[in-house]
Amino acid sequence: ATAGPRSFSAAEVRARCAQGACLVSCHRRLYDLSGFVRLHPGGEELLRRRAGTDVSAALDGPPHRHSANARRWLEQYYVGEIEPSDEQVRNILCPSLPSAPVDEKAVDAEAQTLEQTDLCYKTVDVEKDLVDWQKPLLWQVGYLGEKYDEWVHQPVDRPIRLFHSDVLEFLSKTAWYVVFMVWTPVVLYLTWYSYASLAQGNTRLFSSFTTEYSIPVHKYYFPFIFLLGMILWSLLEYLIHRFVFHMKPPASNYYLITLHFLLHGQHHKSPFDSSRLVFPPVPASLVIGFFYGVLRVLLPEVLGLSVFVGGLCGYVIYDMMHYYLHYGSPKKGTYLYGLKAYHVKHHFEHQKSGFGISTRFWDYPFRTLIPEETFKKED
Repeated sequence: ATAGPRSFSAAEVRARCAQGACLVSCHRRLYDLSGFVRLHPGGEELLRRRAGTDVSAALDGPPHRHSANARRWLEQYYVGEIEPSDEQVRNILCPSLPSAPVDEKAVDAEAQTLEQTDLCYKTVDVEKDLVDWQKPLLWQVGYLGEKYDEWVHQPVDRPIRLFHSDVLEFLSKTAWYVVFMVWTPVVLYLTWYSYASLAQGNTRLFSSFTTEYSIPVHKYYFPFIFLLGMILWSLLEYLIHRFVFHMKPPASNYYLITLHFLLHGQHHKSPFDSSRLVFPPVPASLVIGFFYGVLRVLLPEVLGLSVFVGGLCGYVIYDMMHYYLHYGSPKKGTYLYGLKAYHVKHHFEHQKSGFGISTRFWDYPFRTLIPEETFKKED
């Protein structure tokens, strides 16, 4: 028989919180959010202030009404029930009220007992889920058919294994700093090379059509060309995210479902898997090479390279920002704080909008901006 949920006393909860844990309750259900505080979209400080309190009202907002996915996410951290005595309910759910004197020795004893207790949260109920989490997921998801779209947009907090092969699995994972280490030297070198080439004064626009009316491209134009490349990347980032990563594969097509999960579905299923937040350099080099080839065809060599290096710089900034929006804890009121909250809403509630990651700019003209939440004032 399966053991029922464990009961926690008020003293246990206070002792654990005093040691730095972040335990919160919701209608007597107790959750250990210690491993999630740094990832919380509202910031670590906000969640720390909630430690030891009931968050049932806060889930409904303001300032933010938590989605069904957010509430489902919370259940992964469930550790037990709060004992129902009046004293315990008063101490935990209404901590600001005066309470009876606490026996410090009893609290210390509770803390020692709690240190030996495994408060690991439930991640996924394997028996009830649609896939076998003990096996690589990539070859399973294609069989989900019509259930795939709903399943992939119900995020979980656990790492994903894609391949049977350890080599392929290793190549599919990338630490954030690898992107910076691989592509930053390339950006720096190509920036210098492009500027030096333009300084020679041999680059002219439209020279392939006419020599009489061709326009010289001076080295002083390089910063603007570089910036143009970054702007074009931001548009490309939006278009790829919206129309490639968020395509809805036909329920009957096993291979398109599998491809979608490989490209982006895995990220939505496990949005805080730190090894899958940036693009691996090997497949990235193929995509980057393709766009470089396109620019070489459309523009003179040096001019195309100057636009390309600006776009490549934009890509590196995008990948670094994307990682930070998931794992960083920006200060409230800053641009990145708003962008983090915006991106997390895309993951948990608004999967069909909010496609801008490094900027929300393109969500405006394409009308995919995530709407601001409003709350009616109570009479």
